[in-house]
Amino acid sequence: MPSLVLDMALVLPYNRVGSGNTKMDSQPKVGAVIVAAGSSRRMDGRDKIFALLGGKTVLARVVDTFQGCSSVNRIVIVLSEPNLEQGRHLVAEEGWSKVGICPGGKRRQDSVVAGLSRLQGCDWVVIHDGARPLITEDLINQGLTEARETGAAAAAVPVTDTVKVASGDRIVHETPPRQNLWAVQTPQVFRFDIIVEAYRKAKDEVTDDASPVEKLGYRVKLYMGSYDNIKITTPDDLALAEVLWQKHGR
Repeated sequence: MPSLVLDMALVLPYNRVGSGNTKMDSQPKVGAVIVAAGSSRRMDGRDKIFALLGGKTVLARVVDTFQGCSSVNRIVIVLSEPNLEQGRHLVAEEGWSKVGICPGGKRRQDSVVAGLSRLQGCDWVVIHDGARPLITEDLINQGLTEARETGAAAAAVPVTDTVKVASGDRIVHETPPRQNLWAVQTPQVFRFDIIVEAYRKAKDEVTDDASPVEKLGYRVKLYMGSYDNIKITTPDDLALAEVLWQKHGR
């Protein structure tokens, strides 16, 4: 993992969760990490981030939203090594003024850390999957607002299906109350020092950025995401995203 050295002049004004002082200052610097270094294994040979959605690539749809969000000062797109050149070409073609690119790692968390290493000096970080193209500025800004309470916030939606907990033999062991279950999405927003500390100490592989933060004892605030904020994993997801894109008249 890339080494991150915290600027203590940045960290000290922000006390840890529970101290009562987690509010942003009047002009916080906000960075965004767009994680787009996945392998697209379930896309039948297509690279999902460069697939077209409404005439533009999925990645461009994501970055356009962050570029247009006045709350975000800097953006890092994390790409796999084979996609770096195509990514640089896209940045130049689109003329995004806030955007830089860096190579990712083997695991998602390695890619996030690579992106964070390019955002030192930021007070807050918004982490988003490059395969969720229906992100809106409202979801970004709401996350930044909600994160003030605890230093960490994640978009999520209530689970609508009944969920069963089963062992390896698929025998049901538990049916947790549905009203307590949320499906977590991105964006996820963190105070910079919190997310850096979390990934420094993370030993196991994680599937979302809030998990290592939770393990350190920080409280993560869930806020209402959107059922339209889908992640493209398969060709069917891409087809659904196209329908949703047209539905919103974008």
